[in-house]
Amino acid sequence: MSDGAVDLKAEARARAYSIPLDDINVADPELFKTDSHWPYFERLRKEDPVHFHPPEHHEQGSFWSVTKYNDIMAVDTNHGVFSSEPAITLFDPEDDFTLPMFIAMDQPKHDVQRKTVSPIVSPQNLHLMEPLIRSRIQNTLDDLPIGQPFDWVDRVSIELTTQMLATLFDFPFEDRRKLTFWSDVATADKTSKHFKTDDPDTERKMYLFECVDYFTRLWNERVNAEPKGDLISMLAHGEATRNMDRMEYLGNLILLIVGGNDTTRNSMTGSVYAMNKFPDQFAKLKANPDLIPSMVSETIRWQTPLAHMRRTALQDIELGGKTIRKGDKVVMWYVSGNRDDEVIENPDAFIIDRERPRQHLSFGFGIHRCVGNRLAELQLKILWEEILQRFPEIQVVEEPQRVYSSFVKGYESMQVVIPSRL
Repeated sequence: MSDGAVDLKAEARARAYSIPLDDINVADPELFKTDSHWPYFERLRKEDPVHFHPPEHHEQGSFWSVTKYNDIMAVDTNHGVFSSEPAITLFDPEDDFTLPMFIAMDQPKHDVQRKTVSPIVSPQNLHLMEPLIRSRIQNTLDDLPIGQPFDWVDRVSIELTTQMLATLFDFPFEDRRKLTFWSDVATADKTSKHFKTDDPDTERKMYLFECVDYFTRLWNERVNAEPKGDLISMLAHGEATRNMDRMEYLGNLILLIVGGNDTTRNSMTGSVYAMNKFPDQFAKLKANPDLIPSMVSETIRWQTPLAHMRRTALQDIELGGKTIRKGDKVVMWYVSGNRDDEVIENPDAFIIDRERPRQHLSFGFGIHRCVGNRLAELQLKILWEEILQRFPEIQVVEEPQRVYSSFVKGYESMQVVIPSRL
């Protein structure tokens, strides 16, 4: 870490512990853009692990922050009290632009829609997809320049996850970067570079309507054909999904696009970044490639590609000594729970041979646990198997540019250099 980075880290820590507790707002996207959120969460875990934020902290009103591992688990596994409706982020849907999706549904509708698409990530199907995933990763890595800086996010992380998404949807391969764009637009802050006008809300809706129009053409082709194994065919022929209206179709598309994109994309980048911050762990991995599966789980914990999920209380309930009222928003900060030193030893360190590497919150728990978690792990595992066969090292040459978001904890770009091939 450079002296400048050390100074910024010390400055963030000093501020986090100097301001009044009630002034801490961990939903501020700027904290994530600057990677300075860590000491704020540390303080909340120590001093007020179930913390109330007043309305002025967010444009959508007051909310609770749950920051400790076991409290998050208590919320995530109690879907009878903590509802996923109407949304799983702090932003409530607009009356004229509501996007139903199964992650933001309660029982019983959640289960039947989830079961419609879950066969695509069954163990048998993942086994069938593995050769294709490996060949694409091999081709992508073989095309990377040697000795020249390039953006790992664009050339590797986005490209590989977008190719995978195109396969899952059986989406026209030449248009696959549309999937990346729609994913980014769906989750982007209003200040994002993706918006070119002074009315980003209207612009976002326009882009998402373009998304559903494109996918409706694919739906119409597949609903009149024999059922196949891609996601659109599954939705078109599924008993619980074949009668969705346009907005529910769009909602589930956005869920599947973002879910299949952001988690894996940012873990792929985060793994390279972590290996640079902890070179002893990279040396350990090169000496023992059998540690790759453990390293994958540790990456997903250490990175935590989605920082939070939100629930809404269906009744009054006590949590951590606080009374949460019916209708209150409750935010589970996975990014904080994954650094809870009462549960995970030395949590800020990246340790690829932890005793329990899968002990993390990044995929969620309970009925809403990430449906594609095994696919994400498989892609990351194969990526590092192929990296170790090609490159002695991948050097991160400057601090990555991070996403301005308190939901997607990710990377806009990361410049790297590969000095040589093996």
